[in-house]
Amino acid sequence: MDAIRSGQAEFFEYTSGLKKIIQKRPVPLPPFETGQIWAMAGSQVHIRQVGKTLVHYKQYQGKTVRAPVSLTNKAALEKYLIEQKAALVQR
Repeated sequence: MDAIRSGQAEFFEYTSGLKKIIQKRPVPLPPFETGQIWAMAGSQVHIRQVGKTLVHYKQYQGKTVRAPVSLTNKAALEKYLIEQKAALVQR
């Protein structure tokens, strides 16, 4: 009985010295909606249409007057916006 108690005491002494590891969870982006504008360093993404799985958007870089319309899936665009540290400017 003392062996079990001493084993438990050693276990608690060992774990009490460990630091708590706090994992940072990424903040999820708000769902895509028509008319949103996302700003990044040197460019902006304007959401034109949002479907079930695809998003139509235009990406303006600098003072571009005409930007091509791009089509991609929601997950890829969300990943791109997170990597570029985009901020939602207009909803």
